[in-house]
Amino acid sequence: MIRTILSVIFMLICVALTVVILMQEGKTNGLGSLGGGMSNMDTYWSKNKNRSMEGTIVKVTRVLAVLFFALAIVLNLSVIG
Repeated sequence: MIRTILSVIFMLICVALTVVILMQEGKTNGLGSLGGGMSNMDTYWSKNKNRSMEGTIVKVTRVLAVLFFALAIVLNLSVIG
C-alpha cells in the first residue's frame, strides 16, 4: 500500500520536474558567450535574479530534484528488501 502511494507521488514529481525544467530560460548567450561578452557584467537583473520568478523556478527545481532522487532510492530499496 505504501509502495503504491510512493509510486504515485514519484510519478507526480516526475511530471512536475519536467514542467519546471521546461519553464526555465537558457543560461548561455550562445556563441556570444565565448568571448566573455556581457555575461560577466554585474547588472541589476543579475544581482536580484533570486527574487524573480526565474529564481523561484530554480529553487523549485532543486527541491523537486532532491525529492526525485530520494524517492527513487527509497523505491529501489523497497524492491530489494
